[in-house]
Amino acid sequence: MGEHEPDGGRKVAEAAKGASGTKSKKTASAGAEGAGSVKKTASAKKAAAPKKVAAAKKGTPAKKAPGKTAAAKKTTTGKTTPAKKTTSGKSTAGKSAAKKAAPISKAHPPKKVTIAPPKASVALRKAAPARTVAPEPPKGESRTALVRRARRINRELTEVYPYAHPELDFESPFQLLVATVLSAQTTDLRVNQTTPALFAKYPTPEDLAAANPEEVEEILRPTGFFRAKTKSVMGLSKALVEEFGGQVPGRLDDLVKLPGVGRKTAFVVLGNAFGHPGITVDTHFQRLVRRWRWTEETDPDKIEAAVGALFPKSDWTDLSHHVVWHGRRICHARKPACGACPVAPLCPAYGEGETDPEKAKKLLKYEKGGFPGQRLKPPQAYLDAGGKPAPPLGATG
Repeated sequence: MGEHEPDGGRKVAEAAKGASGTKSKKTASAGAEGAGSVKKTASAKKAAAPKKVAAAKKGTPAKKAPGKTAAAKKTTTGKTTPAKKTTSGKSTAGKSAAKKAAPISKAHPPKKVTIAPPKASVALRKAAPARTVAPEPPKGESRTALVRRARRINRELTEVYPYAHPELDFESPFQLLVATVLSAQTTDLRVNQTTPALFAKYPTPEDLAAANPEEVEEILRPTGFFRAKTKSVMGLSKALVEEFGGQVPGRLDDLVKLPGVGRKTAFVVLGNAFGHPGITVDTHFQRLVRRWRWTEETDPDKIEAAVGALFPKSDWTDLSHHVVWHGRRICHARKPACGACPVAPLCPAYGEGETDPEKAKKLLKYEKGGFPGQRLKPPQAYLDAGGKPAPPLGATG
């Protein structure tokens, strides 16, 4: 638009000069044209000469009456209406059509950008929880209801794992104590494959306390963190010899004083070597009790206290086995087999894993999936239930 204004001004000036030069020939029509270009009075509409004037008349109806007043205002600033009207009616119509079309073309994209994405994002946010999060238990579950649900889950697991036992091979409290310390940051299978050589060479606390650290490190290398573990097992062996006569104490307070022994290790030894009830809060136990909403605690000691209050003390050791076994075989950390879970109706987290029964069966491990267990020398009850012993270290096939 702005590019045409200078040319229009010159044409207006030339038109004015031409009008003044031909006053003698066309007095009446020139007077009308001059009056129309300067004052834009009503007489300009009645002038019958130039085609430009006629084009101006055709352009003005588009703007109607307001257009005329605007044209009059523009004549005072030097940007006269005739300057814009010198072009043909078609170009004027094209420009006016472009003006009208421009707002329409600009109006559509904002509608697509600002309206559609929010709807799509809302749909995604609503759909995601539906696929991965199961309905939560009724809000405000009473203490009594929680206790009943927790104990029912344990009863169901008792039927599923009647052969549950500690998955570390041991023949004495000392061997169980050492094996439990070595199980940190590794699997029970790897420990069971390593301890035969260790106990064959160092069968007693006295032997292990007097061992060459480098030789012990070489034996424990497959378990990982072998230097720190060597220090722990040799240190606790020395403490057993010096403070307890080479015997493993049967009290919690005494066990936790030994190097590398915490409450978890102590309860494993007390519950399985001495028959004293205890809750073993390992990584599997922590994960499952939170999924089941037995507690929201994250500290192992607080979890132990919260869960222990839900069950009779006599159930603590077997409860630990049931929960840990279920976590290792079915309720995995990353891909729980929800479709093959025997306690699915009681689980608030149902749906976090695979819910299709056939697909879920493929996620089962150890004897539930037809694979060998973790113990090289498992109890007979485990073998009778279809369990298979684990292969020794270095075995293939």
